[in-house]
Amino acid sequence: MIGWNFKQFVPNNDGDDPFEKLFKIFKEILIHTSGEVDEAISWLTELDKQYDLTTPQYGIGDFVQDLIDKGFLKNRDQDGNLTNPTSKLEIALRQKALDDIFDQLKKSKRGNHNTRYIGKGDEHTSELRPFEFGDTLDKLAISESLKNAQINHGIDEFKLTQEDLEVHETYYKSQMSTVLMIDISHSMILYGEDRITPAKKVAMALAELIKTRYPKDTLDILVFGNDAWTIDIKDLPYLKVGPYHTNTVAGLELAIDLLRKRKNPNKQIMMITDGKPTCIKKGKKYYKNSWGLDKTILNRTLGLAVKCRKLQIPITTFMIARDEWLVNFVDQFTKANNGKAFYSSLDGLGEFIFMDYKKNKRNK
Repeated sequence: MIGWNFKQFVPNNDGDDPFEKLFKIFKEILIHTSGEVDEAISWLTELDKQYDLTTPQYGIGDFVQDLIDKGFLKNRDQDGNLTNPTSKLEIALRQKALDDIFDQLKKSKRGNHNTRYIGKGDEHTSELRPFEFGDTLDKLAISESLKNAQINHGIDEFKLTQEDLEVHETYYKSQMSTVLMIDISHSMILYGEDRITPAKKVAMALAELIKTRYPKDTLDILVFGNDAWTIDIKDLPYLKVGPYHTNTVAGLELAIDLLRKRKNPNKQIMMITDGKPTCIKKGKKYYKNSWGLDKTILNRTLGLAVKCRKLQIPITTFMIARDEWLVNFVDQFTKANNGKAFYSSLDGLGEFIFMDYKKNKRNK
């Protein structure tokens, strides 16, 4: 556990439920271990020795049994190992990631993907208008409608007609199709710095946000190293870095293909990466160059940025690095796409992701 500091997750409120205290820490560890339950339990046991997390009445064994009884883990397999987390635990992990991100956003306005256009939606404005065929009852301005009925018909023969009804005007809510690209090249854990765990947290939080708050939106998630492939939301906690180069071209090509299948006109790509593109594919062979900015690789990458701009697909790049030559590459890429770029620390990654996601939705 060298390099990991979990002290901030250690509760000090003795009145808390013992399961909930351990569960909070366990979820954080499980993301770091990429879903390896036995390894996470081992880490938790070591933390217990250091911080006295358990009591004589409630130990790690009791906690593990509660995880099974509550449906977060399956029973042990024939070899005595705990199997992968259940879907219930995966949802809990995404919800934790979402809560963590919104803790950073508590000073920001939490909008609901508004547009500037009036139309069918669920956010009321201060404007009222006469009821029209097709308006839903949840938009009905009850007080104003009853007042109109009293004025128009009097108290003695009180009745409510269509002409009396008024409704709240609402803003039209746009839909968005998003592809989230996650770099899993070796540099995401290079020099002992963990960059993949914050990226996973952001991806899980974004997935949970869309799933629960914006169910009509679509989200495709892909990872890219030497190649690119899609993953399911449920796979995010288990994401690991591989011995890969950074084939940004493969990721962008797959993202474009995914968005072409979406009928929604509002589309965007979000890319989390920490390095320059170092690999492309020529036929069935890989062309790689890890030193500097290779013109062949650069031109292919910039060409796809231009293509996305012509297809009206903005790309928001979240770069987890501040090297000058790397910043120059991102500047070129962003200008070619007419998109956005953020150079963030690991702590600020989640805040940038969600602020920009809601901004893109609001401006459509």
